[in-house]
Amino acid sequence: MTTLVIVPGWMDSGAGHWQTLWEKSYPASVRSEQDDWARPVRSDWVARLDATLQQLEADEDVVFVAHSLGCATVAHWAAQASLLEQRRIRGALLVAPPDLDDVRCDVVPASGFTPLPDWRLPFPAIVVASLDDPFCTPERAEAMARAWEARFVTVGAAGHINADSGLGQWEFGQRLLQRLILR
Repeated sequence: MTTLVIVPGWMDSGAGHWQTLWEKSYPASVRSEQDDWARPVRSDWVARLDATLQQLEADEDVVFVAHSLGCATVAHWAAQASLLEQRRIRGALLVAPPDLDDVRCDVVPASGFTPLPDWRLPFPAIVVASLDDPFCTPERAEAMARAWEARFVTVGAAGHINADSGLGQWEFGQRLLQRLILR
């Protein structure tokens, strides 16, 4: 069975967020917890993601399910992970990556996340963007997808694709996730 590693963004994903709903409904899922959700530091967040992976069985296949700053965390983890660590990752669903170079993201006190890695991810990935995300334009999200050699998908006007977007279990996202799991 493939393990979903849920990688939330800034301030975590609350009870109504699709990540939390998926975590509760998928038996083989684990959340990458952070010590400080309010003041993210790249090295700390990447280390916690790595620690989450180390707690899994070595032969478990993993799919990342990342949202917002969690997408940047996954990209930075992949940039520093060993080939052996990278090989167990089946794929990554990267939803609503923020444009950390945009002044609109200054509300997030993130440290060390820029610049984002801008080379091919060592596993298949799908970048999902909204047409009206307040933290990233679709054009910038598409540029990230191109740099990471990921498939790019837009979901229309869905804000930051979070609990405020009212997506519930987000069936469309689940179909994208299935593509990564079944590949």
